[in-house]
Amino acid sequence: MYNRNFSNGASPRNSFRKPVFSRGGSRPHFQRRAPGKGESINVSKFINKTVETEVEEKFVPVHKFSDFQIGENLKQAIAKKGYINPTPIQDEAIPSVLQGRDVLGIANTGTGKTGAFLIPLINKILNNRKQRVLIIVPTRELALQVDQEFKELARTLKLFSVCVVGGMSIGHQISQLRYEYNFIVGTPGRLKDLVDRKMIRLPDFSNVVLDEADRMLDMGFVNEMRAVMAGMPKERQTLFFSATLSNEIEKLINEFLKNPVRISVKKRDTAKNIDQDVVRLRNGENKIDVLHSMLKQKDFNKVLIFGRTKHGVEKLSSILVERGFKSESIHGNKNHVQRQRALGKFKDNHSQVLVATDVAARGLDIADVSHVINYDLPQTYDDYIHRIGRTGRAGKRGKALTFID
Repeated sequence: MYNRNFSNGASPRNSFRKPVFSRGGSRPHFQRRAPGKGESINVSKFINKTVETEVEEKFVPVHKFSDFQIGENLKQAIAKKGYINPTPIQDEAIPSVLQGRDVLGIANTGTGKTGAFLIPLINKILNNRKQRVLIIVPTRELALQVDQEFKELARTLKLFSVCVVGGMSIGHQISQLRYEYNFIVGTPGRLKDLVDRKMIRLPDFSNVVLDEADRMLDMGFVNEMRAVMAGMPKERQTLFFSATLSNEIEKLINEFLKNPVRISVKKRDTAKNIDQDVVRLRNGENKIDVLHSMLKQKDFNKVLIFGRTKHGVEKLSSILVERGFKSESIHGNKNHVQRQRALGKFKDNHSQVLVATDVAARGLDIADVSHVINYDLPQTYDDYIHRIGRTGRAGKRGKALTFID
């Protein structure tokens, strides 16, 4: 359990001891249920000590980016981004995509999945500019990230993209669709809307990517996914990426893909490289005071805090600002510009804290998040895994703490 004993009568705002982790069985673990329709989660699932002495086998790629059968201009664009060696998912997926195969990739976020499909598909379009690519992702934040990475790779290649997501002006997106483009990156709901308005002709797309398909399924987009895929040509290349492989996901794979190459680089669960512990509130303790004390510690330098409701998240962020912390918030009531501004400040280290609802639990790739704090319990254990997956990314270790009343 996270140790919060204060010495010499110091107030919790001014003194905070470093964490120690539970060592099996000294206390009983109880079930905790999030308010509403949340599932019961055994508290022991919030506790895990990473083994600091564990030596993980270093990945040695089979290829370098310079080895792939892609155009020299694209290789130069990759080199400009500072990429030399591919990640495991890139090393295995890119050759199969270049061969025109359907690909099923099982990999966590933060493992380079975007490059695994963008690089070979950009090369494909360079070889035949009459083809088009449709990339479907669960959230607007992820769509914007994918679109930005595409623009960085394609800056000198005279390829163009349109990003179509909810929460932004559909009129502006319709205007963009009237110009020349090679790629569309979008969320399922907005894509279906534009298809229904006849602004997007699905038969024009012979390449489709379903990224974080498990998240789209969780968010209830399965009907929109099926509607979009039903309008695609039968002769197409389909790339399907997911962090999990449930029975429902297998059904979608069977529906959408033809004899896919299956690639799994998920060597371990998202949570295994993250120190996890609980913060138990004692009688009379004020939750916000305890959080304040934690955030004052030197190593809490880039902290993502998850709350349950939009109102609660906004209120908590405002309280932290009043207490002198540089805090931003992101939730469903904020418009696109407000959300991007908050994310930008957090990414660029202009704010120490980002308080968010589960809208930020997936699809956000933010480097060097030192801590994830579950101020409110997640609705499900799956939500918990995705929340804490915002830290400890790209092979680094992270820390996650969950408040238990």
